[in-house]
Amino acid sequence: MATIVIVGSSTGGLPMAYDVRKHLGKEHTVKVVNAVEEFSFVPSNPWVAVGWRKPEDISFKLEPHLTRKGVEFFNQTVTKLDADNNKLVLDDGSEMAYDYLILATGPALAFNEVPGFGPKSHGGNTVSVCTTPHAAEAYEQWEEFCQNPGPIIIGAVQGASCFGPAYEFAMIMETDLRKRKIRSQVPMTFVTAEPYIGHLGLNGVGDSKGLMEAEMRARHINWICNAKTTKIEDGVMYVDEHNSRGDVIDQHELPFKYSMMLPAFKGSQFLVDLVDPDASKMGGPLVNPRGFVKVDQFSRNPTYHNIYALGVGIAIPPVDTKCPVPCGTPKTGLMIESMVTAICHNLEANLEGKDPHEIPTWNTVCLADMGDTGAAFVALPQIPPRNLTWAKKGKWVHLAKIAFEKYFIRNMKAGNSEPIYQKYIMKMLGITRLKSDS
Repeated sequence: MATIVIVGSSTGGLPMAYDVRKHLGKEHTVKVVNAVEEFSFVPSNPWVAVGWRKPEDISFKLEPHLTRKGVEFFNQTVTKLDADNNKLVLDDGSEMAYDYLILATGPALAFNEVPGFGPKSHGGNTVSVCTTPHAAEAYEQWEEFCQNPGPIIIGAVQGASCFGPAYEFAMIMETDLRKRKIRSQVPMTFVTAEPYIGHLGLNGVGDSKGLMEAEMRARHINWICNAKTTKIEDGVMYVDEHNSRGDVIDQHELPFKYSMMLPAFKGSQFLVDLVDPDASKMGGPLVNPRGFVKVDQFSRNPTYHNIYALGVGIAIPPVDTKCPVPCGTPKTGLMIESMVTAICHNLEANLEGKDPHEIPTWNTVCLADMGDTGAAFVALPQIPPRNLTWAKKGKWVHLAKIAFEKYFIRNMKAGNSEPIYQKYIMKMLGITRLKSDS
């Protein structure tokens, strides 16, 4: 008998728990440790931030659904990982032993890397859509803003890796302002570390540059690329604009009444604590210098073979290393789902005394809502050269994302571990070949 512990239960960890429970024998124990007691469908946070969804529309309590499936749930925070002795320390001081550990922690939000950055609840001067509580806080300020509108700044700071929600929220806010008939009172500027609009941390996907620039122009949203945000005061953002060589060519003081900037990510604190200060360029055997978990082709840590990891918390090198301002690499839902499936099959092999054999495919498929239309981006595989790459726009994407939200939440409540992205999104897009070199 083995004890499998999963840390994290968001869009990667929760399907992981269901998949492990479904495919491994009942003699094995499956435990989930999560700092919050609710699951929230993170892709819907931009809708929450403008009042198109309420937090309760996209959230539900984890414990009843996991317990019903035979998974033990612990609503606690991991404070320490002792990989040499196969145990975790939780915030109540107790220890939890494991035979296999799956890290699905998601990211920590590095607001502290820019002075004055982050939502008011973090002591900052911007809002956030990174978590559902942040989005609910953003909605309160959105309602206040709409009573007395002014300039909006939106985008992503240096080191950010998940650019899609910034584009989505810009378009969603713009749509909501038009619905409220106050769009003419709101200058909007998109500020991003990307070298060009539509870069997405992936050096573009299809004609994402042309598509997104055209959409920005049509909506009268200005932009500043190659931007390093140096400081954010109450109502003023300070931005250094760089050229392709990395030289500062302009310094902007941008006034705003409402701003949402996506942060850079780090690993969870208990993983950052594992960074070796004497080997800071390497991080350590388990994590890189930012606390992201190192994995091999099997989503397994190369040093500790009983530790697997998936999702935003794994270490992936930048796709585009020539960005004048640092840009990270996004980890999308399809990629995460592929990691879930591979880890489950590799755990089955481990428990049978065999070596892991399944390699996840790092493919990217993104449905980006734009309020009243949307854009779909496909990169198979994520890292160029690609077998398939395209970007398309249409109202069908907006409708598809609404339907997918309901479909995913229903499956998570039901404990359904089927490959949701492959079954729903890939079929919808007419893509049948998923296998590609990663």
